[in-house]
Amino acid sequence: MHDIAFIFAGFFVGVVVGLTGVGGGSLMTPILIFVFGVKPYMAVGTDLLFAAFTKMGGTIKMARSGMVPWRVVLRLSAGSIPAALITLWILKTVGPADAAIQHLMTTTLGVALLLTAAATLYKAVRGKAAPSRIAAGQEAQAATPRHWSLPLLFGALIGTLVSLTSVGAGAIGVTVLMVLYPLLPLPRIIAADIAYAVPLTLVAGAGHATLGSVDWSMLALLLAGSLPGIWLGSHFMSRVPERVIRALLSVLLAYAGTKLMAI
Repeated sequence: MHDIAFIFAGFFVGVVVGLTGVGGGSLMTPILIFVFGVKPYMAVGTDLLFAAFTKMGGTIKMARSGMVPWRVVLRLSAGSIPAALITLWILKTVGPADAAIQHLMTTTLGVALLLTAAATLYKAVRGKAAPSRIAAGQEAQAATPRHWSLPLLFGALIGTLVSLTSVGAGAIGVTVLMVLYPLLPLPRIIAADIAYAVPLTLVAGAGHATLGSVDWSMLALLLAGSLPGIWLGSHFMSRVPERVIRALLSVLLAYAGTKLMAI
């Protein structure tokens, strides 16, 4: 019975990700903690690899169509992956099951969910503000940040958040990219966000696996549900009022974030 529930949870998150593009971590980790009673460190570790495998397919598809701005991906990865490795080293030194680390994870996860809720609501209200295409000859300019150091700094912040909570590479990442690269069209921003999340979640997830923070059987069940869920969600994406779904999601994420901070 528990196995079916994990598959259904993966399917539900997959549909939502396919419909809205909201990162699976912001939904899956709270579900694992609150609904299934999974320990925070185990939920985070398992969800990181869940996110890596689900976003890998999307990255390959977008890369084949030439949608991924690789210069943007490399700049963010240069900040996020070293920050993830440092965070994992600290977790290994202290121990992920340590009571203080557990409290830090739930509190940081709560803050990350509140930030994700705000970013999701922002995209629901201002989602159409970004340019839809790049003017001729502006490709290089669009992929240039406001300042060279900003992608490294924000990448490091997101890398730390993702390693601690598995949340941050989705809605928060898209919002950061919209601020850093205002000339970049929204489809390319989403492609960059999905692409840089793959190596980041793989590195962080592999690190958690070495700490024993990944439940492999649970991961397989979640993926069994999420992969068809993402296909179904993306299939119906144009037929569902995205802004309404994002607004409802922001309320749900804000509730989960507040509850986690109260633990």
